[in-house]
Amino acid sequence: MAVSLDDKFESLESILAQHLPADVLQKVNLSLRGSGSIEVELPANAKETAKQLNFDLQGYQIKVALTEQTRPSRLVRIGAIQNMIQKPTTATVKEQRAKKYNMVIISPILERDEAHGDVLWNTAVIISNHGNVIGITRKNHIPRVGDFNESTYYMEGNTGHKVFETDFGRIAVNICYGRHHPQNWLMYGVNGAEIVFNPSATVGALSEPLWSIEARNAAIANSYFTVGINRVGTETFPNEFTSGDGKPAHTSFGHFYGSSYVASPDGSRTPGLSRIRDGLLVTECDLNLCRQMKDKWGFRMTQRLDLYAESFARAIQPSYQMDIVKDSSSTK
Repeated sequence: MAVSLDDKFESLESILAQHLPADVLQKVNLSLRGSGSIEVELPANAKETAKQLNFDLQGYQIKVALTEQTRPSRLVRIGAIQNMIQKPTTATVKEQRAKKYNMVIISPILERDEAHGDVLWNTAVIISNHGNVIGITRKNHIPRVGDFNESTYYMEGNTGHKVFETDFGRIAVNICYGRHHPQNWLMYGVNGAEIVFNPSATVGALSEPLWSIEARNAAIANSYFTVGINRVGTETFPNEFTSGDGKPAHTSFGHFYGSSYVASPDGSRTPGLSRIRDGLLVTECDLNLCRQMKDKWGFRMTQRLDLYAESFARAIQPSYQMDIVKDSSSTK
């Protein structure tokens, strides 16, 4: 019997834990996630609150980097929050939580640019732990995929690949659909990012097979930490709509499957949060691991930006000819 990815099971991890013996589960988890994440004990009152409010609370420590002689450890804690819509999207934030709780907050918003013809941008605002807005970054790649045809209202971002220096490290935001573009991830690394967040809203029927792979691959290829954050739940609209893809009129995008996780530059990752519930994933990591993985694998040293810059410069020209060598003996 075929099973849809939209069937509302809790998570892949919960299914494996339910059906595999403990010793086998340990080996499977090692194969799936690597050896880098260790579950940590969270405060009892936090776990009780999570139980009362029915949200998924998990905590992990990514493998501590090697001790260095010239640099102290740079331990930071990342909080990845996934949630359903609880209030109208026009509801306001009544207090400056970033300063109050000494944390950097990344807040995706719909930005109306009154200075440039009221253009709409898909934007992330970065608020420092001191309570000030450090800056904004806009979504570079706008999807034209089924219901996610954002090109009818958003414009492609014009802020490039900004990296923000914070008290907790250099961070960047690769918004949603940008995770499908390897060059997008690459440029945040070129600009010195140590943690790249990927706030997303994507549904199971469209992208779930890709979800666990893309941010993890980016962490490996670019020697930084990645945080894949997805919305959860199903939003139903009052009016039916279509997207010109031949599908009948409908009132929802489908099930947003959550499954938020953190991936490390050494290739390991945490388990994902629930597919069906709100959740908070707290992950402690040592940013020194970024440089250590650059030294180990040499991806940055061997990436040949000059080679690709020349090729890209030629490829964007109207007169570009693909560099294909044909078999002269072929009759095709």
